[in-house]
This record gives sequence, C-alpha cells and structure tokens, in this order.
Amino acid sequence: MDDLHGLDGLLPPPLGRRGVIMTSLVAGFTLATARGEAAPIKTDNVGLDAGEISIPTTDGRIPAYVAAPVGAGRFPTVVVIEEIFGVHEYIKDTCRRLAKAGYLAIAPELYARLGDLSTMTDAAQIVRDVISKAPDAQVLSDLDSAASWATTEGKGDPGRIAVTGFCRGGRNTWLYAASSDKPKAAVAWYGPVGGTPSAIQPRNAADVAAELRCPLLGLYGGADTGIPVDQVRAAEAAARQAGKTVEIVVYPDAPHGFHADYRPSFRQEPAEDGWKRMLDWFRRNGVA
Repeated sequence: MDDLHGLDGLLPPPLGRRGVIMTSLVAGFTLATARGEAAPIKTDNVGLDAGEISIPTTDGRIPAYVAAPVGAGRFPTVVVIEEIFGVHEYIKDTCRRLAKAGYLAIAPELYARLGDLSTMTDAAQIVRDVISKAPDAQVLSDLDSAASWATTEGKGDPGRIAVTGFCRGGRNTWLYAASSDKPKAAVAWYGPVGGTPSAIQPRNAADVAAELRCPLLGLYGGADTGIPVDQVRAAEAAARQAGKTVEIVVYPDAPHGFHADYRPSFRQEPAEDGWKRMLDWFRRNGVA
C-alpha cells in the first residue's frame, strides 16, 4: 500500500483472523433489491474473454470478474467498483460492456472477507454488517491489487488505467483517485461525497476532493434524495480550488441508481448519456 497516502495507521485486519467468506461471486442478480418491471441489459461474451477469477491481495486471494477483448492486448484497463450488493450480474454485465468498447474491465469483490452478499436480502443489513465494517485502507489496497493483476497476469496496459464505480463504489472512486497513482481518469456514478467518519473509514469524498491525483467525472441525479447536489458542488469547488480537473454532471430528474438497469431506478436517457460521457472522459485523459 505504498502509494495509498492519507490513511497512515489504518492497517486491515490479517486474513487469518477472519478468512474469506465469499470465495465465489454472486450468481445472477442481487437478492437485496426488487427489480420490478426492469429489463436488465444482457451483454454476450462473443469476442470476449470473460469470467470469474481469483486475485492475490496483501492478505490472501479474493474473487473478481474480468472481461476483455479476445487477443493478446495490451488493452486499456478499467477497475470497476461494485455497489453495496456485490459483484453480481449487473456489475459483470458492465464489465462486458466495457470490454466490447475495447477495455479490459476488472471488478474485485471488495467485501469477500465480511459477508456472503449472495445470500443477503436486506440492504440495511448489508450496510450495517458489511459495508460499515470494511476498512477503507483494505478497500483501496484491494483496488490496487486488482489493477496490478490486470496489468501483470491479465492483458491490461499499466500506462492506461481508469477507475469507475457506482453508488458506494462511486464514493470509493473518489477515494481511490485521491490515493493511488495508477488511474489516469476516474468516473464516479452517484457516489456519496459526505457521511459520518469512523475509525476505519476516516475520510469521505469531500475530504479528499482537493487531493485528487487524476481527472474525475461525477455523474449525479438531481432527484437523488440521499446525495444533496450542494454537497457534490462543494466537493467540486474544493477540487477546482486546489487545481484539480473535475467535471460534475447533474441529471435534474434522475434518482439514485439511474444506471442500474436491473431495478426500477433505471433511467435510460441519463444512463446512456453518462456512459458516453464516461468513455469520452477516458479518451480525453489518455486511457483509451
């Protein structure tokens, strides 16, 4: 964790004390949120090398999903950060969509040590028993491990790495963009920027906005009742005042989770526009 600064003293508990609870990824979609009449996007594997893998971390191995174009590479790489629900079919499909666009996409299961997300049906329980107990230092270290696997064992280009994440993964996108030199570009989808700190999660996105180490695009919903737009704008202002490159796009009528096509919060127009903006952001910042 040599390039993870600002988190001194936060050492993740050793693997031997609790082990890995999730040794494989969620099959299908999460059980913790209703899909209603949503029609999830299904991206096939044609022309791709895609599937579940196991990646080494500082204290053992965790499961992950990877998708890349068929061929020798080296491909631009995107580290995909999950929501609170695990690396389930929606996150896997997002990786395949990125692979169809020419990227190697890798999504590590960051909560593998804390609970079996494949069996949990209550989002509040997930937040209480899993998310709140995940040390930021461990999460950021695992993201570095995923990027390292992609560019050493995988077909990724170490000079062209980006990061993107959704919901809680959007928050962690901000933190990773402020802590690691690996990514050249970051895209946060409706990631919380505030929140109450704790001993193992001592800083939020707003706290690190002035420390970003790569350009960051934030995609937010104006109708998101959990993430006030004024908080997002304040984080944007702090980053810009520090000379950082940040662009925030707010879709006025979009709720939280507007890219999550497997549930009723999905909004096609902002989801598609955000996807195009994300790919353009990667191109503009030397990842593609």
